[in-house]
Amino acid sequence: MAKFQRHLFTCINLREGDDPRGSCAKACAGEVATALKKGVHARGLKRVVRANKAYCLDQCEHGPVVVVYPEEVWYGRVQPEDVEEILDRHVVGGEVVERLVIPDDALTGVAPPEPEGDA
Repeated sequence: MAKFQRHLFTCINLREGDDPRGSCAKACAGEVATALKKGVHARGLKRVVRANKAYCLDQCEHGPVVVVYPEEVWYGRVQPEDVEEILDRHVVGGEVVERLVIPDDALTGVAPPEPEGDA
C-alpha cells in the first residue's frame, strides 16, 4: 500500500477561559478541519492526502492553524473560506498560499541542538 502524499493537520485544541494566547477551537478550527476533509474527498484525494485533527500545535496566537507535511508549511488564521484555496493551490497545485503562512521567526519551535563532535 502506498504512503500518503501529504498530511494536513488542523489544530482543534480548546483552551479554557480567556487564555491570552487564544484557542484554535474557539476560532472555528472545527469548521476548518471539516472543510479540509470534505474538500480532500471531493477532489478524489481520499487515501492520497490525509486531513487530520490535531490537538495543540503550540501556535495558539496564530489560530486556527493548519500545517502541511511533508513541506512543513504552517498556515495561520485559517478560516473556512480559505480551505478551497489551500486545497486547490497548495495540495493540488503545489503552490504555497503565502498570505496565510506563519513566518518562520513567529513559530514557537526551536532548532535542535548541534550534535557533539567525535571525541
